[in-house]
Parts: sequence; structure tokens; C-alpha cells
Amino acid sequence: MKLPRELKTYCPNCQKHTIHNLERMKKRKASEQKWGQRRFRRVTAGYGGFPRPKPEGREKPTRRVALVQRCKECKKSHQSPAKRAKKFEFKE
Repeated sequence: MKLPRELKTYCPNCQKHTIHNLERMKKRKASEQKWGQRRFRRVTAGYGGFPRPKPEGREKPTRRVALVQRCKECKKSHQSPAKRAKKFEFKE
């Protein structure tokens, strides 16, 4: 999927259509306080080896691409729902 870096779309803050800059959202570091991570740390601690088998099969054919749209007028950003794409790049 190819998208332009700038896109004219609706800004909920300005309440009109303005030009937005598109950025791809990066995955942030997972929090150690989340319940799933605490459970994972508890289960994998100590003796006994790694408790989970490696996932079988193949990778999914597409990945979710999260995009952040930043308005050029008010400088506020908002997110659109993630789209699935096998390959993603910005058009120059």
C-alpha cells in the first residue's frame, strides 16, 4: 500500500477538512506492569525451561499499519483505524 505523506482529511479539532501529515506509529516498549507480562514472568521464572512451544505454521500474510494524522493548522494529532497491508510505504 502506498500513501502520500500529506493528505487532506477531516480534523475533529478544527471541525473541517485540512491538510494532515501522516506518520507511521512505532511499537512502544511493552509495560512490565501489565497482567499478561506479570503472568509470563511468573511462569517462565525458575527451573523447568521455557514453558511455551514455538508457534507452528507461518506468519500472517498482512500486518496492521497504524497511522497518526497530524493537522497542519492546529498541530493536533488523531488516529484512524488500523489498515491491513502486506507492504506499506509513503509516496514521495
